[in-house]
Amino acid sequence: MLFLLFNQVVTPFTEFSRLLVNLTVKEVNELATILKEEYGIEPAAAAVAVAAGPAAGAAAAEEKTSFDVVLKSAGAAKLQVVKAVKEACGLGLKEAKDLVDGAPSTVKEGLAKDEAESLKKTLEEAGAEVELK
Repeated sequence: MLFLLFNQVVTPFTEFSRLLVNLTVKEVNELATILKEEYGIEPAAAAVAVAAGPAAGAAAAEEKTSFDVVLKSAGAAKLQVVKAVKEACGLGLKEAKDLVDGAPSTVKEGLAKDEAESLKKTLEEAGAEVELK
């Protein structure tokens, strides 16, 4: 289905892409949860980060209310860190291992300060080097 708007062809996908680009980090996380729980689609962490890019920059200008937990390195106890990431994120073993192997990588995005600090503490207790952004 095509529409003509200001001498430009507009498809439903054009409008859909505009909506996706303007999502906030919180909305992207909600979308990822819906895709995973209702449709069994596991969005790649990179895709979520790319979609959240413009919104994340606008949020940084305001007071920081949401935090990203970034795994800098797994440390010596890699297996313990993989287990901690698996439990904290609800990932499968392979996905958790891939996330840990890909360090530095974002474990979770858009968390409240207390949730982010709790996750950071859990991962550090497992032996990981973690930072909040």
